[in-house]
Amino acid sequence: MSEVENSAAVEEAVQDVHILKKVRLEKLDELKARNENPYEITKYPVDAHNADLKAAFEQEEARMIAEAAGDEEKLNAALEAQKEKIVHIAGRIMSWRDMGKANFIDVRDGSDRIQVYVRMNEIGKEAFADFKKWDIGDIVGVEGFVFRTRKGEISIHAKSIVLLSKSLLPLPEKWHGLKDQDIRYRQRYVDLIVNPEVKDTFLKRSQILREVRSYLDNLGYLEVDTPVLHTLEIGASARPFITHHNALDLDMYLRIETELYLKRLIVGGFEKVYEVGRIFRNEGMDTSHNPEFTSIEMYQAYTDYIGMMNLIEDMYRTIARNVCGTDVITYQGVQIDLGSPWERLTMVEAVKKYAGVDYNDWATDEQARAVAKEKGVEVDEGEAATKGHVLIAFFDAFVEEQLIQPTIIYDYPVENSPLAKRKPSDPAFTERFEYFIYAREMGNAFSELNDPIDQRERFERQVAAKRAQGNNNAMVDEDFVTALEYGMPPTGGLGFGLDRLVMLLTDSASIRDVLLFPTMKPLSD
Repeated sequence: MSEVENSAAVEEAVQDVHILKKVRLEKLDELKARNENPYEITKYPVDAHNADLKAAFEQEEARMIAEAAGDEEKLNAALEAQKEKIVHIAGRIMSWRDMGKANFIDVRDGSDRIQVYVRMNEIGKEAFADFKKWDIGDIVGVEGFVFRTRKGEISIHAKSIVLLSKSLLPLPEKWHGLKDQDIRYRQRYVDLIVNPEVKDTFLKRSQILREVRSYLDNLGYLEVDTPVLHTLEIGASARPFITHHNALDLDMYLRIETELYLKRLIVGGFEKVYEVGRIFRNEGMDTSHNPEFTSIEMYQAYTDYIGMMNLIEDMYRTIARNVCGTDVITYQGVQIDLGSPWERLTMVEAVKKYAGVDYNDWATDEQARAVAKEKGVEVDEGEAATKGHVLIAFFDAFVEEQLIQPTIIYDYPVENSPLAKRKPSDPAFTERFEYFIYAREMGNAFSELNDPIDQRERFERQVAAKRAQGNNNAMVDEDFVTALEYGMPPTGGLGFGLDRLVMLLTDSASIRDVLLFPTMKPLSD
C-alpha cells in the first residue's frame, strides 16, 4: 500500500470511528432518557470468575459422570440440579452471535472469556429488546447457571443480564504492524482488551518482582525507601531531570540512582539493605532504554564483589526456575543457559580474547593510544586517553556483542568506576563487575569504595569533568563524604534493571513491551 493509500485508509478509519461513536452516544442518550444511565450503577454482586467457573464445572462434571457410572438418567438428573447453582459474573462483551430470539456473546473478565447464552424467553421480551441494542465492548453483569452446549463449550445460561458501563468507542478489529504497535504502547488499555496475552507479560513481571523480594528477604535483606528528589546533581554520569520545589524555591533533581542513600544506611548500621526504586535518566530511548525505569540495588556489609557475583548468579537461576519452570530459557530464538556456572573474565582477559590485543603489552598511555589508532578504535578522550580509557574502548568495540551466554566481566579500570574500591594488587583497576546476557549489560556491582579521602578526590575529578563540558550544576556530595568519614564497613553492592530481567524471562524484544505505560512523544493535533 502506498503512503497516499495508507493515509486515505487511516482517514477513512477515523471517520468510521466518529460515526460509530455518534451512534453509541445516541444509544446512551436513549438510556438516560429512560433513567437507565449505566454509569450510575455503583456495583454488581460478582461471586465468580470465568476461569474458575470453567475449571470447577469440568471437575464437577467429571465427578457426576463417575458417580453415574453409565446411568444416563442419573447423570441427567445431576446435570439438571446444576441449574439451581446460580452465579454472577461481569466483564466486557468481546463477540456477538445473533440467532434471533437467542444470542451468544463472549464475555471476558480479568481471568478468561466465557460464552453466555441469552434467550428472550428467559430474560423477558423487553429486557431482550434492550439487550439487542448493546454493543461489543460494553461491560455487563450476568446472572445464570453454568452448562455445556451441544457443541461442547462450557457456557453460562443467562437468567438476567444488566448493562454496567457503555463503551462509546468500538474495539479495533485488527491489531498488527508497526503503526499499530505504536498505538498499543500509547493506549495500553486497548492493547490489554484486544490482546489478552499481553496481560500475561505483566502478570509475570509482578511475579518476577515478588521472587526478587522473596529471594533477598530470605537472605536477611531489609527493603527500604530513599528520596526520589535530590538537591544535588550527583551519582552516576547520566543527565538528570530537573524540577522545582515551590515551597523551598529550589531546583531539584529526580534521582538517577539509589546508591548513595543506601550506602548511608550501611554506615548507619544496617548490614543488608535493598530498594526497588523508580529511576529517571534524561537520555536517549531505544529497545533497552526508557527514561523512567525500575532498578533494584542491594548492599551488604562485610562482603565484596565476589560475594555479589555469587549472589546474582544464584538469584537469576532461582527466579528463572520459579517463574519459567527452568533455568534454560529461550530469548529471541536463542537458548540461554542461566543454570550452568557463568563465565567470568577480567576486562583485560575479555579484550585479549575477543579483540586480540593485550593491555599488559602497553607500557605507556601513548602506546595504548597508538594501538587504538592502528585498530581503528575511537577513544572519546582523544589525546588525553589513558590505558584504562583505551581498554574500555576496545571492550565496547569488540567484546560486548559477543557476550550472549551469561558472562561476568570484572576488574574495571578506575577511570570509569568512581564509586568502586581499587584492587590492592593493582590500583589501576577496581573491584567492579558487570554481567551480560544476550550481548546486553544487565547489572553492575562493586566492592564499594569506603575510603573518604579517595572518594572525595574521585568526586572532585568527576565534577571537574562535568564542568569542563559546560555543566556548572555538578557538585561534590559533601554529606556522603561525611558519612564515609564516620566509617563504612567493607561492603559489596549490586544494582540491576528489573525491566531488562523481565524482558529476558518473558522473551520480550523491547523494554516498551514490559512497561505498562512507556514514555511516548505526544501525538500532534
